[in-house]
Parts: sequence; C-alpha cells; structure tokens
Amino acid sequence: MNNSQSKSYADAGVDITAGYKAVELMKAHIAKTMTAGVCSDVGGFGGLFELDVKNYERPVLVCGTDGVGTKLKIAFLMNRHNTVGIDCVAMCVNDIICCGAKPLFFLDYIACGKNVPEKIASIVEGVAEGCVQSGAALIGGETAEMPGFYPEDEYDLAGFSVGVVDKPKIIDNSSMSEGDVIIALPSSGVHSNGFSLVRKVFDVENCDLTSPRAELGGVSLGDALLAPTKIYVKPMLALFDKVMVKGVSHITGGGFYENIPRSIPDGLGAEIKKSDIKILPIFDLLAKTGNIPERDMFNTYNMGVGMSVVVSEKDAEKALEILRANGEDAYVIGSIIKSDEKVRII
Repeated sequence: MNNSQSKSYADAGVDITAGYKAVELMKAHIAKTMTAGVCSDVGGFGGLFELDVKNYERPVLVCGTDGVGTKLKIAFLMNRHNTVGIDCVAMCVNDIICCGAKPLFFLDYIACGKNVPEKIASIVEGVAEGCVQSGAALIGGETAEMPGFYPEDEYDLAGFSVGVVDKPKIIDNSSMSEGDVIIALPSSGVHSNGFSLVRKVFDVENCDLTSPRAELGGVSLGDALLAPTKIYVKPMLALFDKVMVKGVSHITGGGFYENIPRSIPDGLGAEIKKSDIKILPIFDLLAKTGNIPERDMFNTYNMGVGMSVVVSEKDAEKALEILRANGEDAYVIGSIIKSDEKVRII
C-alpha cells in the first residue's frame, strides 16, 4: 500500500494516500466493535461474518439500511463529527429490532468532497460507538472521495445492518387485540428526522447554535439538535426474552401517524393520550418558533417517543420493570382499540 500513489489522481482532487491514513486512524475504533462471529480484518474486499445457528431453530436474516440525512448540516456548522455515526447505526438497528432481530454486523459508506483522515476517523468513531451500543460488529465500509460532487468540507453518511431472529420469534401483529397497552421508550431529541424543517425554522446557517438556551434547560440549540439518536437494541432484547411483545414501532420520519400504524393490524388502532406524552423542550421550541400545527409536529417528529411497544395489559407492569431495569424510563401512553382510524391522539 505504501507504494500506491498517483500524482495525476491527486491533481484531480483524489488523494489515495489520505484514504490509507484514514483507515489506520479508524482501526482502533473498529477494534472495539469486534464480536465472536467476525472472520475478517478491515481492508479486504468483503467483510466476513460466521453466523452461529446453534441457538436458532430457523434463523432468519433481517436487513436495514439508512442514512443520517440533513442533520449532517448541523454537524458541519458545529464542526463536530463524532456523533453522527451513532445516528447512522441507530437508524438501521432500531428498524431491525422492530421484528425481534438481534443486530450482527454493520457496514458504513462515507462520501466526501475531500478526504481529511482525522475527520473520517472521527465519523467512524461515532459509527463504532453505535455498534458497541447495539452489540453489532463493524466489519467493513467504504470511503469515497468525490471532488466536484461534494463541497470539500461536506460529506454524506449511510449504513447497512444485518441481524438475525428465530422465525417462530419474529415480532408480528397477529396476536394484537383490543385492550393491549402501548408503552413509550423516550427519545433523546429530534433523532435523525425532519431536519429540513428544523433547518428552515431555526435558519441554522445564521442563528446562534452555541449559546446556552434557557428554554432548553441551559443546553445550546446546536447541542440539542446534534444529540445522537437513541439505540434501543439491548433493552428491547431483554424485553423479548421475558415478555411476549405484540408490536414495535420505531418512530422516525412521519412521526406517530406514519410509524405506529405499521405495527397494527387492520380493524385496530392506537389511542394515545397526548397529556401522557413527555414532550421534550426542543419540540416545544420548534413548534413555537416555526408556528407549526400540532398535527404536523406529530406527523413529522417523534415528540419525545423514539419507540413504541405493544404488550398485553397483564404484561404491562412486567414490561415496564424490565425496560426500566435496562436504562429506559418507559411509560404507558395509550392502548389498542377497535378502530379503522390507525392513530387517534386525544
């Protein structure tokens, strides 16, 4: 690799030696994510993972892919790059946990205008932290330097995760019924959705992102917006082990009205008490500043609920105990009713 260099390519804006340096810098972060199934080192053409099937009757692989979206613009403005990788992992693993799958491994893709090795390593630091939080191994990725396509100081970040679940244990909604309880798992903030509206409302390129804001409890607007997406994998796996979960929704873009119906069968709906939702200050500030109607807020943002879980009424207290014992301040926000209206917020 040390002999691999091209002055002509460098003159065109692509420094392949910077790519090698970035890989060296990120290796220590990647090492923290290694699990028993990893069969390859960083730098090969493919990441290898050996699936241990002895604990599964009928193992089913579950895949998820996503990016961070325009939240990256806040990272650029704050010149802080070691948290957005957590968002990238979270958006993938929180999706696959909805059907009961344990994440196995993750791959990332970074496209940039200019490969600054220290910046790329900082991004991967966040990806690795997200993998540690979810128990997934970071077994590969790609960094593409694309001058003329991206500005020199900007990049895009996306990822891909694979998990496994035993087929008889896949979470579906077949057993959901009237009277089941809906439990909320709190979000850490805006997570990674609706940032085009966020950026417009706050005019982020021209506003103060760094000064403490009283309405945000002394946190700056930039810090509140960059708060990494919460990863729910470990508490949810603990819950699956002890309670029959009837449905799980990851509250992402589209908010309550788009995501909660995805885990509810025809003929049933979710009745949610607005007064029971612990709405975070950032959403109050966003709605007030942008004069955004309440329904639009609930149809765009998580409003403080990053994930919802449906269990039977008899299992609700046990589910709450397990989630709280695993670090989640979980609470009840509603119930399942007979309805053709999939979500009713009262």
